[in-house]
Amino acid sequence: MSDSDRISDEELHTPTEKVAGAPGVVAVPEDPAAPSRQVSSRRQRLSDLFTIFCAGFALISDGYQNNLMTMTNVLFKKEYAAQYTSAVSTQVSNALLVGEILGQITIGLTCDYLGRKVAIVTTTALIVIGGILATASNGPTILGMFWMLTVCRGIVGFGTGGEYPASSTSASEAANEYTLKQRGPVFILVTNLPLSFGGPLAVIVFLIVISAAGQDRLSTVWRVCFGIGCLLPLTVFYFRLKMLNSKLYRRGAIKRRVPYLLVFRYYWKSLIGTCGAWFLYDFVTFPNGVFSGVIISSVVSNADIIKTAEYQLLLGSIALPGVLIGAWLCNRLGRKNVMMLGFSGYLVFGLIIGCAYDQITKIIPLFIIFYGLMLSFGNLGPGDMLGLLSSESYATAVRGTCYGISAALGKTGAAVGTEAFTPIQNNLGKRWTFIVAAICGVAGILVTYFFVKDVKGDDLANEDEAFRAYLVAHGWDGEMGEDDLRALADEGIPPAVVGATEAKM
Repeated sequence: MSDSDRISDEELHTPTEKVAGAPGVVAVPEDPAAPSRQVSSRRQRLSDLFTIFCAGFALISDGYQNNLMTMTNVLFKKEYAAQYTSAVSTQVSNALLVGEILGQITIGLTCDYLGRKVAIVTTTALIVIGGILATASNGPTILGMFWMLTVCRGIVGFGTGGEYPASSTSASEAANEYTLKQRGPVFILVTNLPLSFGGPLAVIVFLIVISAAGQDRLSTVWRVCFGIGCLLPLTVFYFRLKMLNSKLYRRGAIKRRVPYLLVFRYYWKSLIGTCGAWFLYDFVTFPNGVFSGVIISSVVSNADIIKTAEYQLLLGSIALPGVLIGAWLCNRLGRKNVMMLGFSGYLVFGLIIGCAYDQITKIIPLFIIFYGLMLSFGNLGPGDMLGLLSSESYATAVRGTCYGISAALGKTGAAVGTEAFTPIQNNLGKRWTFIVAAICGVAGILVTYFFVKDVKGDDLANEDEAFRAYLVAHGWDGEMGEDDLRALADEGIPPAVVGATEAKM
């Protein structure tokens, strides 16, 4: 929707047909903020608050799982040197990615069809079950153990992948109701911040466990680290069982006869933007997360596991402030501009490290600082903005699906990047992993500029009602919403939205 076609909040909330949940309609005179007679305003606000905080606690688990292999790869190479070849390393690392791709698409659809709550509870259970099985991985041979670990990491990946659309869409919708003006910063602080904090957390846990167990019990170390990953999602499981689906979802869900052709006609440009940018971002950031421990150990002379982990913790700590700066900038500069700024960091620092690789790697602290700044710009820009834009650019009815598709294309980029990382190093040289990151930065800027919608942080109900009017104007006459806010699609659309839709046809 262009700026000229944008519907103001005042126009959107002009009273219309008395349909519960429609903008401007007061369903309960004695409790005007209540979405319907079945759900009080107090219950809805409490649910929104717990949904926001639970998303943050749960996504720490996802960040932990995503970064668990960083130091585990280094450990496996030492403990199982003969069996843990580059092929096995890639197999185990990519198992999580394949699971995440499947989970993002499947749970993305599920959270639109069955509701945010069903999807969130399912993903939590899968992370816990997969984590327990991964911790207990065994086999008649070491390779057999790695095959079991591969399968179990795939189960965990299905759960963590599903968390992306399930937790992020519910957090965005809850923040929209609870704190509209600060929805962007709040969303970042409960999604990308815990995801990014999962990296340093995984290294901290590793350092504590290896210090307690000793370097002669490495099998115990990795199993304890995997087991701790099972505990994190359990901390919020009870609250997730008690949550409500958001008011926006109960008003805008489409559970039957989803008009996917109309959806893609309406959102094709936005999908190219979020999918393309996410592919490029994960192509760079994921292999640099998985293999950063290996990179550091290769440039630090006579590095033992603990020294490598300490440098890895420093790297993660330098990258973390980018998340907070991105949250601070998103309302000030705009989502689109901040994302292009972040991609420009890949260009600048990727070229600096790549072109001066031999000189910089002789000064380890300088190398770690530049490497951390490159990753910090990734967090500041696409790391913060892609999830936010993917949750704001699409209507509630298809938010989970479009978010899941975008994130799945991102994880596809991560899988391709992980597969390509070692061949690039072996055939072109280590400097080229950073030069390729710079090239991806340029591509990311172009994709963002031409295809990503310049979202301003308006009420998500604006997009919902514009999308509803578009479907009705193109002949779709299905039912939208669920439970207390179910109605036919053409009921309760604000007149200003209908007029704007007709003017564009």
